[in-house]
Amino acid sequence: MENTGKCYIVGAGENFGLNFNPKENDYVIAADAGYRYLEQAGITPDMVVGDFDTLKYVPDHPNIVQLKPEKDITDTWEAVTKGFEKGYKEFHLYACMGGRVEHSIANFQLLSHIAEDGGRGYLYDDRSILTVIKDSEIEFEARKKGFISVFSLTDNSIGVDICGLKYEVNNAELTNSFPLGVSNEFIGKPSKISVKNGTLLIVY
Repeated sequence: MENTGKCYIVGAGENFGLNFNPKENDYVIAADAGYRYLEQAGITPDMVVGDFDTLKYVPDHPNIVQLKPEKDITDTWEAVTKGFEKGYKEFHLYACMGGRVEHSIANFQLLSHIAEDGGRGYLYDDRSILTVIKDSEIEFEARKKGFISVFSLTDNSIGVDICGLKYEVNNAELTNSFPLGVSNEFIGKPSKISVKNGTLLIVY
């Protein structure tokens, strides 16, 4: 059964601040040392997932999913899997950037995985939010300023429309080998980005 709340996942990357307050229908998962960040913020996780190679101990928590260090997926990936199992479709990932660059890249791929499974993920760093759409669209309320970039994660993304931003396109094609969509700008109008066939990484 689909859950209409939000699933918050806190990783062991650089902590730029946990500026969220989970509501009754939301679910909070600590991925490894994300448990420490949540403790510092005074937020109690509903689940703790990880091999705990970063935290260095297994927390005293009633809902622990302990993983083996030798595994094919990251702790954050497993946390998203558990969120999907709980019926969540909207994921907000904190402290999942910074630190080792390969972990950041893995989380870009995780956003794509969430989109492929019919969800929407948001990845936060100190100044940007990243999300991925697949064969769909995303809308933004009017913003007076700010940058937004669009990248194709698939070889080709067909039928890309960008409207309401400084640079608009209609039925364009983006590829994963040329950054045509970098550094667009909000101009105080409602805006929308859509793609008919492909997967887009959006950074705003």
